[in-house]
Amino acid sequence: MIWYYALGIIALTIVMMELVSWALHKYLFHGPLWFIHKTHHQQRHGFFELNDVFSLGFGILSCWLMWDNQTTLNYKFWIGVGISVYGIIYFIFHDWFIHNRFKAFKTENKYLKGIRRAHKIHHKSTEKMPSEEFGLLWASKKYFKS
Repeated sequence: MIWYYALGIIALTIVMMELVSWALHKYLFHGPLWFIHKTHHQQRHGFFELNDVFSLGFGILSCWLMWDNQTTLNYKFWIGVGISVYGIIYFIFHDWFIHNRFKAFKTENKYLKGIRRAHKIHHKSTEKMPSEEFGLLWASKKYFKS
């Protein structure tokens, strides 16, 4: 497979993961799966929370796609890589930078500060509704104003 074809699939998968994650978060996590996701909106009493099962599910899907297609390196393999890269981005942005599961790094970057602001607004409520700003990498323009 030509390398730019693989990179294109990975990039498209990352974009699609942001869209899928937004929809899952808004309509399922803050809907019928709230009983799991609410652990993410409550004070954490350990390193893990029940909500981490969603990340585990995406990780299993990613690994399965790569494992099952490792000999052919077809598009499914590269989708698995894209899901995995999105998972790494999620870990860095969400768990490390926003929720400080590890000591967060400081930044004056307007984009990063806007994403953090939007996520803080999302967590303003500890209830299923009302809630806003369901994306990881994308947020409303109002959060990027200094």
